[in-house]
Amino acid sequence: MTRILLVLVMLVATAGAVVAYGDAEQIAHARDQVAQMLSRYSTPPAPMVQIARGQGGEFAFRAKINGVSAPMVIDTGATSVVLTWETARAIGLPIEMLDYNVDLETAGGHTKAARLTLDRLAVGKLVEKSVPALVVQRGQMKTNLLGMSFLDRLESWGVRADKLSLHGYPELTSSSHRRQRVVVD
Repeated sequence: MTRILLVLVMLVATAGAVVAYGDAEQIAHARDQVAQMLSRYSTPPAPMVQIARGQGGEFAFRAKINGVSAPMVIDTGATSVVLTWETARAIGLPIEMLDYNVDLETAGGHTKAARLTLDRLAVGKLVEKSVPALVVQRGQMKTNLLGMSFLDRLESWGVRADKLSLHGYPELTSSSHRRQRVVVD
């Protein structure tokens, strides 16, 4: 509401300048001042990522976990991000120090997992820090899962026309950004 009121005030001020001055240079200056004032109060658009549905019906992509690229599949039924032992080792997690004390039901059956926190998990332009995750024991899973411990941090996500859209929150900076649309294969 405040933003709409501010825009109306600026439009009235610009119209007043046009009537009062009639000078093209003064009008351009007033327009620039209005644009500058509005840019200070506008929120940059939120980052968005789209992932196409694969032939098997899954939404598979490559994420960056602590800066290392790893294959993942979206799993809204998984309460957490779940990594294979092999991926955890490849990205340098301290797998020899993990305590596999979490009971976990997977598509392949019952297994044990270890809790940990990922420093950084990036899906395209969406980056989350300190993401809770699980690591399963060696050979227990073939695919890393992007579960709700990541998805719950987003502003929204949904499927439309065989594309999964993930929407982050706008950045809280004063710099202006254009909406960035990233398609992940």
